[in-house]
Amino acid sequence: MTTPIAPATPLEPYVLADDPVLDMLNTLATIDGEPWDFWTVDADVERWLVRLEWVQEGHLPRFEEGALLTAARTLREVVRELVAARKNDLPGNPAALNSFLRKAVSHPQLVWPVSGAPSLERQRKQQTPEQYLSPIAEAAANLLVAGDFNLIRRCEHPDCILWFYDRTKAHKRRWCSMALCGNRHKVAEFRKRKQL
Repeated sequence: MTTPIAPATPLEPYVLADDPVLDMLNTLATIDGEPWDFWTVDADVERWLVRLEWVQEGHLPRFEEGALLTAARTLREVVRELVAARKNDLPGNPAALNSFLRKAVSHPQLVWPVSGAPSLERQRKQQTPEQYLSPIAEAAANLLVAGDFNLIRRCEHPDCILWFYDRTKAHKRRWCSMALCGNRHKVAEFRKRKQL
């Protein structure tokens, strides 16, 4: 008799939400019915920031150990509460997100390469983890204001907590991913039919 092989836990957070702010929420997932936090140390947050192109590799400031993780998890939960409130047409308390936004210190900088057109780039102070994460806080605030919450959804699988922005043409996306939850649903439905 062979022992069933348990599904492998993914090494990296899912990037399937079609919105980087929602992908941040999805760094906390449910895997095999258990909560799973992809952010357990500062380096996990740094890898995620590079992967989603919030920052360039090699441009990561150093903070006190654990400070970036704590700030990132705090921001994630603040945004999760506000997105859920907005999705459910409930009033949200923006105080914690505004605290992140208030700490952002930035200014426009004119960049004019020798060969090319001038452009404006936003320069940001990154002395604290909150300042470092401020672009995500700003993106979250923009999503809460301008996002189409008819298209921002949670996966329909009952065991899944992942969010996504339905950017499909027909706007009928139901699952965080067909490979993750859509197929699990199909298999479960098939088994139900076989038992009848």
